[in-house]
Amino acid sequence: MSPRIIFVDDEPHVLAGLRRMLRSMRDSWEMSFASSGEQALKLMDLMKFDVIISDMRMPEMSGAELLTRVMEKHPETVRIVLSGYSDIELVLKSILPAHQYISKPCEPEKLRDVVERALNMSKIISNEKVKEIVTKIETLPVLPGVYQELMNEINKPECSLPEIGRIISRDVGMSAKILKLVNSSFFGFARHIGSTEQAVNLIGLNVMKAIILYENIFNVCEASTLKNLKLERVWEHSINVGRIAKRLIEITPQTTGDKQLSEEAFIAGMLHDVGKIILGANFHDTYIHIHNRIKTEKLSMEELELEEIGTTHAEVGAYLLGLWGTSEPIVEAIAFHHSPMATTSEIRPLAVVYAADYFEREETQINVALLPFNADYFSKLGLSTMIDKYRKETATILGQ
Repeated sequence: MSPRIIFVDDEPHVLAGLRRMLRSMRDSWEMSFASSGEQALKLMDLMKFDVIISDMRMPEMSGAELLTRVMEKHPETVRIVLSGYSDIELVLKSILPAHQYISKPCEPEKLRDVVERALNMSKIISNEKVKEIVTKIETLPVLPGVYQELMNEINKPECSLPEIGRIISRDVGMSAKILKLVNSSFFGFARHIGSTEQAVNLIGLNVMKAIILYENIFNVCEASTLKNLKLERVWEHSINVGRIAKRLIEITPQTTGDKQLSEEAFIAGMLHDVGKIILGANFHDTYIHIHNRIKTEKLSMEELELEEIGTTHAEVGAYLLGLWGTSEPIVEAIAFHHSPMATTSEIRPLAVVYAADYFEREETQINVALLPFNADYFSKLGLSTMIDKYRKETATILGQ
């Protein structure tokens, strides 16, 4: 069955324009058009839609209100904002319940690419319960201590933009949220921004303050969840892997000097275990049980996640960040950081994220049994001679 897409806009000429613009997709998509939020919700009660694309400012029911209700009633539907408004507060209101934000005017190729990518991501997870939970996520948990440090900084009379960027880069949840926002087409940057510090600098101090102070933009992790699931270790490991992956791509002869790859490697490394944070927060007791089983059984976390939950943290993290519009090399690295042979033979962030993740755990988790290192994958990439160098570089970074 063809995927169903519903477009919502209160201006008839906009809907007519969308019909004309997407005429070539009639054989691929089943499209519906609604002139109000209420009409859209009635249609969605009658049939399942895979994607909803809504304007933001509409009478009676705004796009933000509509997408919030869709998130509650139809969480499996991918939610996209298509709007021409430039008010930062309106954008923040919509970007929380939306998976992606696209600015008008939008070329048909851009709109098709965004929708097709979202549809492809929705195929990653077969467990409908997990999919429902992940698609409802507006923001990721952040560390209480880092959040407090950030609030202390922005409340200073002369707060520092570089310091704000440095603080945010130490937290997985904050970094993911800021990168989602800055890479939305609202800001209109020509290329994908892969560095948290760069994102903060590009946004500027006043807008950055507005974002941080906006209600519910960050969700502080509960102390009990942090303690029971040892999530602080997940954050520490994630930041380490980001730092190491960035360095490994820089010392690889074939990629030395490639700034974009370096940025992508750092973000992919930092976000590679974001699925653990999501599953830990939403399947608290089950995840504690998984941790206990790891201590007594010779099974990997991924095997136990599949058995107990029906999916893995790699799939969950890739699914959410893919829906958020994160660039494909980063999503690939998150999805396959335990099984890199399933992908292409190009040197991409995945290679150094896999190595950084493995060697970081080898250095810091000496009592945990690791699966054999996948040397065949690096042979396939022509990087066999780099394995020992990667291992030594990891030890050097962790020892600093």
